[in-house]
Amino acid sequence: MFRSSSFHTIDPKGRIIIPARFRDVLKADDEYGVVVSIKDGCLYAYTFNEWKQLEKKILAAKSAAMEKFKRFFLGNACPLKCDKQDRILIPPSLRTYAGIEKDIVLVGVLDRFEIWARERWDQENMKMEQELEKEEVREEIASLGL
Repeated sequence: MFRSSSFHTIDPKGRIIIPARFRDVLKADDEYGVVVSIKDGCLYAYTFNEWKQLEKKILAAKSAAMEKFKRFFLGNACPLKCDKQDRILIPPSLRTYAGIEKDIVLVGVLDRFEIWARERWDQENMKMEQELEKEEVREEIASLGL
């Protein structure tokens, strides 16, 4: 499982170093790497095994809206193998979508980790703080015992 956040930079060639705690999860998988796609203004990164399970769920969805989502999400998916320096190379089109230029944040969200441009991540955190003020959000979180 992916947990916690790490602040990094992406090098001029588009390579990102995977943090050690994320590498441990990736090395436990059949292949050492991730499948990355776009959603919510950032990049979603899944282990190959988790990606296979996700594809099965997406394939089963048949609505018109899901057909469009398949085109968007699967059409932008990119399998990335980790190199000997524990880096992945993010393609230019994915970097452009996520607004990634230099400073990035890798955020573990259990079944995947997300790759954010630092500026977008800071904005997302500010939005979440505002959401936490809403009573219905607070109640839902409290229902989890938090």
